[in-house]
Amino acid sequence: MSTVRRSKIRSAFSHRSFLVGAVLVVAMFGIAGISLYWTPFDPTKLNIPERLAGPSSLHWLGTDQFGRDILSILMVGTQNSILVGVVAVAIGILFGVSLGLTAAAVKGWTEELIMRASDLLFAFPAILLAILLIAATGPGAINATIAIGIFSIPVFARLTRGAAKVIWVREFILAARAAGKGRFRITVGHILPNILSVIVVQATVQFALAILAEAALSYLGIGSQPPTPSWGRMLSDAQSYILLNPWLAVYPGAAIALAVLSLNLLGDGLRDIIDPRFVRER
Repeated sequence: MSTVRRSKIRSAFSHRSFLVGAVLVVAMFGIAGISLYWTPFDPTKLNIPERLAGPSSLHWLGTDQFGRDILSILMVGTQNSILVGVVAVAIGILFGVSLGLTAAAVKGWTEELIMRASDLLFAFPAILLAILLIAATGPGAINATIAIGIFSIPVFARLTRGAAKVIWVREFILAARAAGKGRFRITVGHILPNILSVIVVQATVQFALAILAEAALSYLGIGSQPPTPSWGRMLSDAQSYILLNPWLAVYPGAAIALAVLSLNLLGDGLRDIIDPRFVRER
């Protein structure tokens, strides 16, 4: 193992934000994985006699307005949030990074066209763009995920273009061009590996934003549809019972906050570890 790699590993284990974020993210993925095979109760099974019950030894977080176990719904809802985040970020990376690399490599009218298209998408807030697309295609988790992913495309495109243009003027790139390598080979072999860390850090940020956007769309009733558990819809349903059982809103709200916090902490830690220029006093 190289000295640089050992130094990076030591920095990771000594960085509090990274460690806390990594532990919370692993826990979130672990809960989602467990819920694929086991939950305390069936999250879709109604039990009206026990509706709005408080925490107990049987239902650790109580039950909702239909008597469903809240802990089970939260666990399965984690799957939905992670799936939306992963797919949306994948869409943003696949198309956004490709467009950004193309803009930096080709330049001219191609670069202008890509960047102006990105500016056009940026003119619409993420939620508004998602609502417009869902209004045209219909509500549902798939359409919501695609809408969120489309908003991520210009983010990755602009980030990739800016980072790639800095690398394109470096001496080793000039040497590669002098050796006869084409733009495609240089982009794949030299540019992309050198900006990959920046893309990874941004991916954690977009993951958190995707979870927030999905929760907002489900809260509005145009995201994940019943009976699929969703943190956003849990918040929406809790409105009518906020005085009877305020914990109905606290649990999904805390889940959303912890998920976003963990990804932001992880992203901040990765940024500090990857690029020492951004290290802050801790």
